[in-house]
Amino acid sequence: MNHSSFEFGLYVFMLAALLGFELVKRVSPLLHTPLMSLSNAISAIAVVGAIVILGEKDAPTWQRILGFTALVAATLNVVSGYLITDRMLKMFRKREPGQK
Repeated sequence: MNHSSFEFGLYVFMLAALLGFELVKRVSPLLHTPLMSLSNAISAIAVVGAIVILGEKDAPTWQRILGFTALVAATLNVVSGYLITDRMLKMFRKREPGQK
């Protein structure tokens, strides 16, 4: 049985999506902030991968479009994730007396 690289990549993607969904679904709300920080780090790796794809000289057009889409989506995820994490951590800081 001979599988193409596309089929193999599709199988890996489906398995990763299923496992990721099941893992995130079972996380308690107490661990949400550390999980958010970890997902930001993973998205940063996706940004680097998308830059590598965009930097290939002989990449086909469809691959460049997907790389650009991945770059935009992962960058948005990293930036918004850090903003949300910062906002959540500010909720736990002690306030000075007299401040709202």
